[in-house]
Amino acid sequence: MRIKKYGTLLATICLGVLACSANAGNATVAIGYHAPLTGEYAQYGILFKNSATLAVDEFNKSARLPGVTIELKFEDSKGDAKEGVSIARKFSDDPSIVAAIGDFSSTVSMAAAQVYAQTKLPQISQTASHPDFLKISEYQFRNIQTQAQEGPLLAKWAAANGVKRVAAVAIQNDWGISALTNFVDGIKASGGEVTNTEYFNPGTRDFRAILTKIARNKPDAIYIGAFYEDGAAFLQQKTQMGLKQPVYGSSSLYEKKLIDLAGPVANGLYLQTTFVAESSDPRVQAYVKSYEARYGSKPQMFAAQAYDATNIVLNAIVTAGGANATRAKVRDALAATKDFPGVTGVTTFDAKTREPSKSLSRLQVQDGKFVLMK
Repeated sequence: MRIKKYGTLLATICLGVLACSANAGNATVAIGYHAPLTGEYAQYGILFKNSATLAVDEFNKSARLPGVTIELKFEDSKGDAKEGVSIARKFSDDPSIVAAIGDFSSTVSMAAAQVYAQTKLPQISQTASHPDFLKISEYQFRNIQTQAQEGPLLAKWAAANGVKRVAAVAIQNDWGISALTNFVDGIKASGGEVTNTEYFNPGTRDFRAILTKIARNKPDAIYIGAFYEDGAAFLQQKTQMGLKQPVYGSSSLYEKKLIDLAGPVANGLYLQTTFVAESSDPRVQAYVKSYEARYGSKPQMFAAQAYDATNIVLNAIVTAGGANATRAKVRDALAATKDFPGVTGVTTFDAKTREPSKSLSRLQVQDGKFVLMK
């Protein structure tokens, strides 16, 4: 009986040791992700969450870091700067988090960045394009072109199409002001004239007063810096009021739902993008196939931006030592990112400014579809 007891005890101890050993080999490294999951911009936050989850699941299955599991911790910023600051403090106080991704808007991203700059938690935004975002500290990164890059390129395209007089309209926030200002500067640099500069408050869907002002000055074209719901309403009301000028829009309008909401009046819209779902690039096609299979819809630019931002952070965690990664090491690995092959193109962060080098494709809505232009 004693021998049997000792045998049972020994077996129990051995199983315990094996279990402890297995647990010791399983490390968890976390990434904090804040985005507007509710509120006016929730549709974008959901796209970010979808793509980030897809990227992390793919990474965990890849065995690039044996014995290490990457965990995503999501928080809802509601598109509010105060919420962004609270989340940044929460993430900063969580020792398992080695990097943060977010937020959607430049306003919320820059508010949160003030905290991350103090706590030295690396932050990358998939969409914050305000030129001042990266100037906050060496811990800020982004995976999108700035409005200082996008605006002048769109203005040159308009000028090349014979546009000389333009009315400019944008949403009244940090991003919108930057978008409009940079486009206007580009038009003036091309020798053009700006007939109107108009701003609308977030949530506005009635643009008739603005369109009435624009109609009086008879511009050759109209620029709008907005998101797809605003853009769809603007295009519908423009047509209803009899304005026939072509519209040049910010890349934020590249979303199939814009065409769904606007209908035929979306035809003719000019815009630029970092991502084209119909690209023949094998990486893009693999991502589109996986996203569609999982979520039942085709990803557009915002979803793709989040997918690349997440994968850039994952790559930095690997470079920084995986389970031994620290926030400082992840920051340095992010800063050293070079020729990262993403679905929004190859990304390299400038050694001094940390700005990404991104190329933009030209699109026009034709017959209810986004068509790639040469």
